[in-house]
Amino acid sequence: MPINWYPGHMAAARREIRDAMPKVDLVIEVLDARIPFSSENPLVAELRGDKPCIQILNKSDLADPNATAAWLAVIGSEPRKLAMTHHHHQHHLLRTVMEMAGDLMPDRNPKLGPVRAMILGIPNVGKSTLINRLAGRAIAKTGNKPAVTQEQQRIEVKGELILLDTPGFLWPKLTPEVCGYRLAVTGAISDRVVDPEDLAAFTVNFLMNRYPEALRATYGLGDVPPDQVLEGIGRRRGFLGKGGVVDLHKAADRLILDLRAGTLGRISLETPADWHGGRGE
Repeated sequence: MPINWYPGHMAAARREIRDAMPKVDLVIEVLDARIPFSSENPLVAELRGDKPCIQILNKSDLADPNATAAWLAVIGSEPRKLAMTHHHHQHHLLRTVMEMAGDLMPDRNPKLGPVRAMILGIPNVGKSTLINRLAGRAIAKTGNKPAVTQEQQRIEVKGELILLDTPGFLWPKLTPEVCGYRLAVTGAISDRVVDPEDLAAFTVNFLMNRYPEALRATYGLGDVPPDQVLEGIGRRRGFLGKGGVVDLHKAADRLILDLRAGTLGRISLETPADWHGGRGE
């Protein structure tokens, strides 16, 4: 799925982030725990320079715990970077973030006041919901679609932390191609710019290779080949048109929505081993 785009508001967001970076102590980057590599914006490392960074693997209750543990180990081994998981049932988020900030900046003078942190993340990664959890109140706008946050917001959290929220932005060219697919599966890319059946075909092949039992159990499928999975889902869910023909478009939409909601169980779409060669693969 080669997608090339750079909407104007995302280019503007990059400029705003670049200009504000010298004023912050810490970068908090929100990743999707199901796709930590694919949801990590390579421009963030460029923009933050040597600023310490906490990466929060959000929606961890939807991700495979074994894959998540592997990702935490890899990220935690990088210099000036720590990682943690988060999901909507989790407590003590602010305390954990502040403890990590202290570990990353042990020499920071507390007389400087609250830690100033810039929070970054690609569209629809759950950044605004996480900000509201940190603040303990609804401040940032949330929504289940990309690019809800449109401008910077400055949020003070209990006298300990000042958050600079920024619009979610992607990078100009989504490569490797599989990265675009994984972003689309999790909803980081608008459904308007992808072919649902193409996306579903990618998802079916992935699930048949990594989580075949989850796929079969969710839809009551037998031992069917990959090219018959969508038809099987359509028949089991009653997506039938005239003459009993399966509506493959509806079946594809159902599969993607179910995966995003966790209906198939805890699924990770990538592991550190998948990305040992980095973005050059």
